[in-house]
Amino acid sequence: MEKVEKPEAAWREELSPEEYRVLREKGTERAFTGAYWDSKDDGVYRCRACGQELFSSETKFDSGTGWPSFYEPLETEAVETEDDRSFFMRRTEVHCSRCGSHLGHVFDDGPNPTGLRYCINSCSLALDEK
Repeated sequence: MEKVEKPEAAWREELSPEEYRVLREKGTERAFTGAYWDSKDDGVYRCRACGQELFSSETKFDSGTGWPSFYEPLETEAVETEDDRSFFMRRTEVHCSRCGSHLGHVFDDGPNPTGLRYCINSCSLALDEK
């Protein structure tokens, strides 16, 4: 996979202010406000910044949190994780492995078969409907 690297000025031009805040500055959209938190549409969710395929609608579930939640990525290599100790919490950040954009966080309170909950910002995603 070829990495996507751009100056922040280029990302700022390509993304909306909210997308830039979330994807490039590790922000979070408010719960129950994003386009996909309650979407039931079939398809593949891509990274809004670079277009890499990240999650399938087949692994999406209603977590009750107000953000789109998935129990696994489309491909393990599609996302990377790192420790996030901001806001006096210990969480695991999820970002796109291709462009490094912030997607959300992963928690270990999801459903079977993985037990994981990838809690992702809607504005980090673009849905390619089937």
